[in-house]
Amino acid sequence: MNIFKRNPFGHNLLIKKWLIRILGVLTHQRFNRFNKLKIEGSDVLKNLPENNVLFVSNHQTYFADVAAMFHVFNASLSGRVDSIKNMTYLWQPKLNIYYVAAKETMKAGLLPRILAYVGSVSIERTWRSKGEDVNRQVKMSDISNIGTALDDGWVITFPQGTTTPFKPIRKGTAHIIKKYKPTVIPIVIDGFRRSFDKKGIRIRKKNILQSMEIKKPLDIDYDNESIESIVEKIEYAIEQHPSYLKVISEKELFELEKTNKQREW
Repeated sequence: MNIFKRNPFGHNLLIKKWLIRILGVLTHQRFNRFNKLKIEGSDVLKNLPENNVLFVSNHQTYFADVAAMFHVFNASLSGRVDSIKNMTYLWQPKLNIYYVAAKETMKAGLLPRILAYVGSVSIERTWRSKGEDVNRQVKMSDISNIGTALDDGWVITFPQGTTTPFKPIRKGTAHIIKKYKPTVIPIVIDGFRRSFDKKGIRIRKKNILQSMEIKKPLDIDYDNESIESIVEKIEYAIEQHPSYLKVISEKELFELEKTNKQREW
């Protein structure tokens, strides 16, 4: 590799490769020792194009969700099936994986800045800032940066824009899908909220079964399908449509509310 080669955002690829290797080694036991990660559907990843792929997922922590996806993606591309055993897949990681994150989150300390270098496409949230509700216009440069990332590789996004479950899907994700026409892969995760703190850095509980289900590409008519229809498809695909609330037991809802209250404290 050319040691001076950079990606479209100016990040040195050699530095990025070593950051992924180091962070991968440091985080691996969180998904394969302290807690177990059950993976389903990773074979889908092997048949995806090199670029213009958008992963849409529910969101449970700031960083653990993405870290787990980096492990699963690279393990699958190295020939593993629904497994992240044997960390040799970290030696030659896929360097054009990006994830969409709030700019203020990625600037809040040294570790977030390092994680941003690994692959963050940082955007300004239009609905929330510094813990308060706001109403800002979408920055076209943010949309353009997501398009640049799609043109270069794979992009992970959390279309609810929050770690709180069953919040509405942001329509901006649907607009991006219609504009750039990516292959859209839904992912459903669970267990991360119970395993980690909200940031996904500190381990709250051990021996928690975490899960990640990677589904087949969504069937989308980019030219004729409405924004509302795409939003609804995403809601169902990542199992965040309001109808899913009906199948959650009262005990699970109680535990969820209890966890959220503890985090607020």
